[in-house]
Amino acid sequence: MTEMFLYNWQIREEWLDWCETLSPEELEKKRVGGMGSILHNLYHVVYCEQYWINHLRGTPVLGNDMKNITALQEVKAFSALIQPQTHQFLQSYPLEGADQVLEHQRKDGCIKLLTYEKVLRHITAHEIHHIGQLSVWSREMGLKPVSSDLIYRELD
Repeated sequence: MTEMFLYNWQIREEWLDWCETLSPEELEKKRVGGMGSILHNLYHVVYCEQYWINHLRGTPVLGNDMKNITALQEVKAFSALIQPQTHQFLQSYPLEGADQVLEHQRKDGCIKLLTYEKVLRHITAHEIHHIGQLSVWSREMGLKPVSSDLIYRELD
């Protein structure tokens, strides 16, 4: 499982660097799909990672309302804060922890029982989904997207 987080973080860092070449207006430009902009898509994946990890850890959820995020540096700083916390959780996560269950209350009030493994798989799949949206948007702008090819990446 850790390897997929390492993969996502590597791709995320490359996208954050890629975004340095864009104007703030381009980062915030309203787009179809995802969270509506490149900036908010990137913030959303970091927010959701820490949301679920903090629920698994039993610690408070962090983050700002996405509407208040207006600069790439804010997303970079948030990612730099969250990634080590997630990595620490993954390193301390016991192999037998796959059977642990999180009781999570949905927005509609319904209680769902989710295995920790399912939540961790969700976090990685969720980011891959939103990163794919960035690839589509970059092509719409006539720019080359970050390669997300897992097979040739070195993950450490």
